[in-house]
Amino acid sequence: MTTTDELQIIANIRGEVMSRKESTGVNLFLVWGYPTAFFLLLEFAALMILHQNWCSWLWVGIPLIGAPLMIHYQRKDYDRTGHRTLEQNTALQLWLFIGGASAFTGFFTGCAGAFEICYCTFQSLLVGMGCFLTGVISRFRPMKVCGIIGSALSFTALFLQGDLWPWQLIVAVIITIITLIIPGHLLKQYVKKYEHI
Repeated sequence: MTTTDELQIIANIRGEVMSRKESTGVNLFLVWGYPTAFFLLLEFAALMILHQNWCSWLWVGIPLIGAPLMIHYQRKDYDRTGHRTLEQNTALQLWLFIGGASAFTGFFTGCAGAFEICYCTFQSLLVGMGCFLTGVISRFRPMKVCGIIGSALSFTALFLQGDLWPWQLIVAVIITIITLIIPGHLLKQYVKKYEHI
């Protein structure tokens, strides 16, 4: 085997690893991160200005924007590669579960009048755990670190109760930035760096 052949094998393996990393995290993180941060900030601003209970339902915009974007990017990834690995399927199912659990909990805690008690903590903890597990699946250490930090910070929302509960939304936005937006951009930058090698 010549040196050229060895370098080609290394390049092929690196390309496979990087394409796996890209489709197991980067698109999922950014298409959920930005809508989540936007709608939680919108909900906070509306609650502080209007002081109306219906404002606490603005979070519904998150799945209305995020779900179609996720489907679009998953189809695009599938069309590009022609298949999904076990790791890709695991990451996709994990985030489908997290999205479904967050929406289900938000709907029922809202109907029960308990939204402000625990929803932001629960949702932030789920997203932090999802970030950590995706980092484990894709073997991307910064994602694991961001997931641990976000999960730990999620419990701070429990201290904001009563008149302070709208500030839980700001805590959730900070955690969204740490667990979705930052890891998504770090992973995107990491993938781009190795695409040129």
